[in-house]
Amino acid sequence: MLKKLKNLIEKAKTSSFYLYILNRLLWIGIPFNKPHRLKIIEVTDKHIKTFAPFRRKNLNHIKGIHACCIATVSEFSSGTMLISKLDPGKFRIIMANLNATYHYQAKKDLTAITELDDITLENDILSPLKTSDKIIKILKTDVYDADNNHVATVETTWQIKSWKSVKTKV
Repeated sequence: MLKKLKNLIEKAKTSSFYLYILNRLLWIGIPFNKPHRLKIIEVTDKHIKTFAPFRRKNLNHIKGIHACCIATVSEFSSGTMLISKLDPGKFRIIMANLNATYHYQAKKDLTAITELDDITLENDILSPLKTSDKIIKILKTDVYDADNNHVATVETTWQIKSWKSVKTKV
């Protein structure tokens, strides 16, 4: 299933149809995100952009986008970035920590951007995984509103582990 997801992410880089299908499947696979209408809006080899709309289900008590929604769209962005780069048949990816710094009150639609280039992938993830069963990698996601105000910087810490070392049932 995860292998097919990686292939679908690859197709979504060049096809709006496959991007649409990817988002619908992710709403099924990650049901928590569906009511919030979080979606991927752009996939490239170097970054992923995700979207959180300004809508009632995403608002806090003062009619701004809730801090937890901002954190969630950031986690979604960085996790999808890792899934697009790693072989899900070889590695389990699980969030270990999330640290969000909020800069600006979100009163409009949001875009979260996570970048991971091939050099960083090789040096910080793939090479260490050749000699270790698990590593920790922090990915930074910047979140902007529709007016390009920098709303938040979110650092998501991921544990990337060889499936051979996972002790729970798959």
